[in-house]
Amino acid sequence: MKKLLLACFLAAGISVQAQIETPQPSPSAKIEQTVGLTDVTVEYSRPSMRGRKIFGDLVPYGELWRTGANANTKITFSDDVTIGGKSVKAGTYAIFTKPMAKSWEVLLYSDTSNWGTPSEWDDSKVVAKTTVQVNMMPYATESFTINIGNLSNRGADIEFSWDKVLVIVPFAVPTDRKATASIEKMMAGPQANDYFSAARYYLQEEKDMSKAKMWIDKATEMTSDQPRFWYLRLKSLIYAKMGNKTEAISIAKQSLKLAEDAGNKDYVKMNRDSINEWSK
Repeated sequence: MKKLLLACFLAAGISVQAQIETPQPSPSAKIEQTVGLTDVTVEYSRPSMRGRKIFGDLVPYGELWRTGANANTKITFSDDVTIGGKSVKAGTYAIFTKPMAKSWEVLLYSDTSNWGTPSEWDDSKVVAKTTVQVNMMPYATESFTINIGNLSNRGADIEFSWDKVLVIVPFAVPTDRKATASIEKMMAGPQANDYFSAARYYLQEEKDMSKAKMWIDKATEMTSDQPRFWYLRLKSLIYAKMGNKTEAISIAKQSLKLAEDAGNKDYVKMNRDSINEWSK
C-alpha cells in the first residue's frame, strides 16, 4: 500500500512539474520581410546582455559564433540573391559569424541542423562569405537583434545589433528580372490557363455564357497540340449550358478518350454521365 501511495505521489509530482512554464533566457524570434518580390525570413534566438561584456568576452574575437543562441540562426530566401558578390540559391541557410573589434566575417552555411556551431566545420558547405565593418552605436541594444532594413526594390541589409555594435550585410534581389519577365508575359496576352480560369468562373457563376464560350474556345485552341481533358470537359459543359448538346457530346467524347488515356477515373465517369444525360 505504501509503495502504491509513493508511486501515486511521484506521478502527481511529475505531472505538476510537466505543467510548469518559465520564460526562456534567449527567446526565439522570427521576422518575415518582402524585399522587392523576394520573401526573406529569419529565425533566431535572442540572448540579452544582463550586465555582461559581450564582444571580446562572452563572444570571443576571431572565433566562430552561432550568431544568436540555441539552434542555428537561419535565413531563408525565396529567390536567388547576391551577398558579397556571390550568388546564393533560393533556400535556407545557417548564419555564422567571426566577430572582431573592427570587422565581422559573415558566412552562410548550407547545413542548418546544428545546435550551435558544427562539431566539424566543412568549407564546402559555405555558400557565401563576406567581411563587413563594425559600426559603434552611442547606445546599447540589450537583446541581440536581427533586422532586415534599408529596403529597396533592388535589395536590403541584414542588420545585426547587440551591445553598442551594429553590423550591416547588404544583399541584392532579382526584382528587375522577375518584374520584367512578368510584364513581358502579361503584355504578350493571357495564357491558356487564364482563359480557362475565366471561362470556369463565368460558368460557375452563371454569367455571360457567350464570353465563357469565347474564352474556353481560345484556351483549347492554344493547347490543340497537346489537348487537355479538363479543358475539353469545361468546354462541353459550357456548350451544353448554351443549349448546343450535340456539340457538347462530341467534345465530351474527346475529353473522355483523353481521360481514359491518362487513367483519370473521375473525369471518365463525369464525361460518361454527361454524355448519357445529354443524349436523352
